[in-house]
Amino acid sequence: MTQQPSILVVDDELGILDVLRILLKGEGFDVVTAQGGKAGLEALKAAAPDIVLTDIKMPGVSGTDILAAVREQDPETPVILMTAQASLQSAIQAVNQGAFYYIQKPFSNDDLVAICRRAAEQRLLKAENKQLKQEIRRRERSGLVKPLGKSRPFQDVLRLAEQVAPTESTVLIRGESGTGKEIIARYIHELSARSEGAFLSLNCGALPESLLESELFGHVKGSFTGAVRDKQGLFAAARGGTFFLDEIGEMSPATQVKLLRVLQEREAIPVGGTEAIPVDVRVVAATNRDLEDDIKRGRFRSDLYYRLNVIAIELPPLRERREDIPIFVKAFLERIAQEHDLEPKQLSPQAQEVIMAYDWPGNVRELENALERAAVLTKGETIELSALPEKLAEHRAEPLVSERAHPNPTLDVIERAYITWVLESEGGNKTRAAEVLGIDPSTLYRKLSRYDGEPAAE
Repeated sequence: MTQQPSILVVDDELGILDVLRILLKGEGFDVVTAQGGKAGLEALKAAAPDIVLTDIKMPGVSGTDILAAVREQDPETPVILMTAQASLQSAIQAVNQGAFYYIQKPFSNDDLVAICRRAAEQRLLKAENKQLKQEIRRRERSGLVKPLGKSRPFQDVLRLAEQVAPTESTVLIRGESGTGKEIIARYIHELSARSEGAFLSLNCGALPESLLESELFGHVKGSFTGAVRDKQGLFAAARGGTFFLDEIGEMSPATQVKLLRVLQEREAIPVGGTEAIPVDVRVVAATNRDLEDDIKRGRFRSDLYYRLNVIAIELPPLRERREDIPIFVKAFLERIAQEHDLEPKQLSPQAQEVIMAYDWPGNVRELENALERAAVLTKGETIELSALPEKLAEHRAEPLVSERAHPNPTLDVIERAYITWVLESEGGNKTRAAEVLGIDPSTLYRKLSRYDGEPAAE
């Protein structure tokens, strides 16, 4: 809350609004007025006042309706009700439902100002208390929830995640499958001001379009076959928290339009519904696709991309952070032993050599699965080479392109050797390498994917 508390005043009588605006502004409040309950609801959507002062008896939308809307948008906002004798019972009931106070008309200016000041003090104390608790939790979690990895490229990722976590900016995490995009999204959530709220995630590529829209935005009863009751969408369920949208590039064009509206208007309309529901979530999206290429091909909306790509985090594949592999091996083997009630195991020198040499196209997820299989199949304490998947045992590290013998090297071979050399010089950081090479990071990503014999979208 700012030093000058903001207050929304709602009444259907213009004369009362004018008087209250002059009075409260003179007492140091930042005052916004709305004539009638409907205008009050619109003012709530447009801004988040520190305090709401509303008449309880108004045609159409009453003060209790305003109270319900405020509590849905932000339960910490104090609501003060102005009531005549005829509506006193309703005001008392509203206080039981969460209103801060009620004041009976006619009231003295001093009494009203005193109540508004108490409301402002309470709002400030709650905000400071919440901020203090979050800071304590962040300090308690320091060093405990950090994702595994000490390599330079990954430490750059963590520093960026820690820098953007306290903000409300939308984040787009890019990287190959299995690199740990959801782990970074959870890390951002835990370090954010929304850490007390829920962290919900959804894989956009795992559901058909109709079901995906229902999961995201909810639906009303009878909107489609099987909709036997109203259902709350995940955007509503994640209120006050973080919503992680994985594989955002798999979303259909129609659903992209609806998601764009959510990001722009901060509201969602359930499938088959007409009333918009306020949205108060931080969106973190992830993709293993080249969305810029998808935009050129007409598969992804450019306006949605720019809404999502406010802060971009590029996760390096495991082959570009090989020094982190021993860290993962140790952590995974310890966890696997606990989960399967096994004796602690370690890799033989031959198995370790193969694991360090393998390129891990499935990244950290593939490494974890390979270790689990090997640990379960190994009876002794040492995991031998034979316990690893055959494709690992058959793999032998190939020399770098720059070290291979090419009697008559092609331009492609020369280009690949140069890119490899620049990447090594920049410690595997693709963003910095792209700057040195003078190309877009997405272009470098496609070239590297081609070199590894994988589709650019993976």
